[in-house]
Amino acid sequence: MKNEKAQTKTAGTPAATWQPFKTTSEGRLTAADKKALPDTSFAFPAARKEPMTDATHVRDAMARFDQVEGATDTQKDLAFSNLKKAAKHFDIHMTETDWHQFGSKK
Repeated sequence: MKNEKAQTKTAGTPAATWQPFKTTSEGRLTAADKKALPDTSFAFPAARKEPMTDATHVRDAMARFDQVEGATDTQKDLAFSNLKKAAKHFDIHMTETDWHQFGSKK
């Protein structure tokens, strides 16, 4: 039985809450589009920051991860889990294994 909500998680890493959501428009989201999205469409669901409705938005969320202000480490842990799940869904290869690696020089 396939259960997409069941997630394996590493010690200390929260299970991802991200769920695929198909918007009626592709590409840029209007303010109304973003407001209509469920919380499960965002990397940071509580703050509704970094929507991830397609591969472009997932890549943008990855690029801006370290720029999100006011997020706690717990929220960043969840956002990283959400990013990994969305990246896998959209077939995006992530080299980061931890959110601390975003924005760091490699």
